[in-house]
Amino acid sequence: MDFYVLTLSLHNLLRWVVLLLGIVVVVLMFMGWFGKRPWSESSRKWLSYYAVSMDVNLLIGLLLYFFLSPLTAQVIANFGAAMGGDHELRFFGVEHITTMIVAVIFAHLAVAFAKRGMTDGKKFRNAALWNLASLALLLVAIPWWRPLLRMPF
Repeated sequence: MDFYVLTLSLHNLLRWVVLLLGIVVVVLMFMGWFGKRPWSESSRKWLSYYAVSMDVNLLIGLLLYFFLSPLTAQVIANFGAAMGGDHELRFFGVEHITTMIVAVIFAHLAVAFAKRGMTDGKKFRNAALWNLASLALLLVAIPWWRPLLRMPF
């Protein structure tokens, strides 16, 4: 089996885990904020699960980007041509990776700013807003036109 296809399949499968965790975290943080719930260890853990899942998928994506993907190899070989007309090359060469890196940063900012909140409400508010921004970027950067579930077999 081709290592590229296997890695791409894993990246694709983890996208659904990340997306599901992102939705769950945003809902939980908004429920905590508007429901005036107390901040708990469970709240902190959910934030961490989302951020860690983003990290893992980013690392797999970077492996694809720099070493395995024939698409990004084309982009690196001729960056000007890739930016000129081919939507798929431009998307994977620049837009996808840039947007996903920012989404990962926002997920980590949610964790950091939640820690710094002086009240439970501020912790939930900070986590809700930064994770909502992360989730929005995630949704924009997913290549929805590609197979929704790519399996190597």
